[in-house]
Amino acid sequence: MQKLLIKGKKKISGNIIISGSKNAALPILAASILAKKVIINNVPAVKDVFTMITLLTSIGLKILVNKKKNSVKILNVNDKLVTIAPYKFVKTMRAGVLVLGPLLAKYKKAKVSLPGGCAIGTRPVDLHLLALKKLGAKIKIKNGYIYATAKKGLFGNKIKFPSISVGATENAIIAAAQARGKTTLLNCAIEPEIKDLISFLKKMGCKIKSKNRTIVIEGIFKPKEIKHSVMFDRIEAGTYLIASALIGKKINLHKIKPKVIKTEIDTLKKMGVKLIVSHDSVSINQSTEIKKINIITAPYPGFPTDLQAQIMVLMTKASGVSKIKENIFENRFMHVPELKRMGAKIDIKKNTAFIKGPTNLSGAEVMATDLRASVSLVLAALIADNRTIINRIYHLDRGYEKLEKKLKKCKAIIKRI
Repeated sequence: MQKLLIKGKKKISGNIIISGSKNAALPILAASILAKKVIINNVPAVKDVFTMITLLTSIGLKILVNKKKNSVKILNVNDKLVTIAPYKFVKTMRAGVLVLGPLLAKYKKAKVSLPGGCAIGTRPVDLHLLALKKLGAKIKIKNGYIYATAKKGLFGNKIKFPSISVGATENAIIAAAQARGKTTLLNCAIEPEIKDLISFLKKMGCKIKSKNRTIVIEGIFKPKEIKHSVMFDRIEAGTYLIASALIGKKINLHKIKPKVIKTEIDTLKKMGVKLIVSHDSVSINQSTEIKKINIITAPYPGFPTDLQAQIMVLMTKASGVSKIKENIFENRFMHVPELKRMGAKIDIKKNTAFIKGPTNLSGAEVMATDLRASVSLVLAALIADNRTIINRIYHLDRGYEKLEKKLKKCKAIIKRI
């Protein structure tokens, strides 16, 4: 099993081109089940994307991948797809459950394994199933699989989510796109990745309107052949912004939309980080004096839970005690014991972490527990004394494209062993 070896205290500088968003690409790939022919550009070459492509190929889609151009061409010329998403594909990637809605909408039946992914809480699929039932699906769970049928097809309805869920919102939108009549979704997630999915479906011919947390879909459309470019990865951008604040001489991030990550930029400014923002890039220097801050993770446009572990590393450099209240997932402090092995002073009380700084971190052998936790250990290693070895880096490969290559290009000392 591969590991990362990082030598700390080396200043990084240079240009980083931000990749396409994994969290936008996955639902768009799932929604391509509804299409005849689509070309999707700016698709990140990460493990979760390749797992989704393998899953879609297994059910009968013809997919051509151009890794050099980060492009995927999808043809759906088979009216008799295999409407089964087996455990071996869905176990490592929670987004596998997103094929449930489109398979049900187009082929009136689906058998999808209950999902896996990062071990950061229960994250049940109840809200996905609630929405599909409201659209007329009959659902049962047996032997670790979701069995769904809609013999007469799906029908539009009014659906209010009891709590905000990104995945359930995505599944409901895709399913409602080919449900008869009008569907109104209330209390939806409004992450930029969902807006990208809506943009993709609208290009294909679906009629969708959204305002605040309400989305209205006029179902049944004849799909057009289209090209679509996936939005930038705002979590990757936030990760490199934090890396720059920690140990960057001068880092320039390109191919982003700063207004999409306004909360993250504003948070860093409050911590004393100096940024130069243009319409499609951000430049940042290492900050000499980091200020303490209190953060609460929240659905977009709040501070993203996917950057909680990374910002915690920056908090170890702040003077005083910073706080993070984790409001999205109940088990997302698994990186804390590993950061403490490196010398971080962190206390956990229920869903709140208290980070005392400034603290000097020391290199150690540590273990990645999930995707975002693993990258927080990379950030900690960059500022730590001596060398750090990070185990179980397959988590990193699920969501960060060419991480070592991008950091090496910026003069970081990092390699796989």
